[in-house]
Amino acid sequence: MVKKILRLRRNRSVDSHKNKRRITKGIIHVQASFTNTIVTVTDVKGQVVSCFSAGACGFKGKRRGTPFAAQTTVGKAINTVDMQRAEVMIKGPGRGRDAALRTIGRSGIRLTRVRDVTPIPHNGCRPPKKRRV
Repeated sequence: MVKKILRLRRNRSVDSHKNKRRITKGIIHVQASFTNTIVTVTDVKGQVVSCFSAGACGFKGKRRGTPFAAQTTVGKAINTVDMQRAEVMIKGPGRGRDAALRTIGRSGIRLTRVRDVTPIPHNGCRPPKKRRV
């Protein structure tokens, strides 16, 4: 059995295999917690096209929860996808919520819907038992 030897071409750039994914309509999920911001871009079926977090973009420690980190994360996630229209689902109480939404609005993508999908308890957890002194 003869094994094929694969050789890399020297004139080809390293990132040429990372082409922009073209989708006409997609959903941008932004999860903004107090410590991190996670951005996931999916198509209409829900299949993940691009996913970035503030930690993956180079922010460490307390800087991951800042609005600037959220802005950078959203910018990187949107640049990997070529999209005309999008829905935005924002979840969580973090500081990066508004910065992420502003960045998406400035990117040139037409927003069809912006929804807040933060889970809200209707009755909450059972409170602790009453203190006896």
